[in-house]
Amino acid sequence: MDAKQSADGEAVRVWLAERTYGDDEQNLIILTYATLDGERYLRKERALTSFTGPGRETKASLEVTPSELGEAPEDEREYLAQAAGRTAERNDPDDAV
Repeated sequence: MDAKQSADGEAVRVWLAERTYGDDEQNLIILTYATLDGERYLRKERALTSFTGPGRETKASLEVTPSELGEAPEDEREYLAQAAGRTAERNDPDDAV
């Protein structure tokens, strides 16, 4: 079993759907990755200062285990699917965005 697999299944590819600033924290960036159907998502928070250097690039896509994903609210699924789809159409998975 490799790092991208878990007991609960194979790796799932998610695409960057949204990048926003945290409301209560000036130096926080929130990255939202979603499946292409918009049903599952992953939210990552990073300090703005952690974006410096080539090792801290934001990738267009990630492979994650199913247990890392949350269920997207039903009213956000269409938006997430469209946003993730645009990223997938315009980028290769390993592209820095």
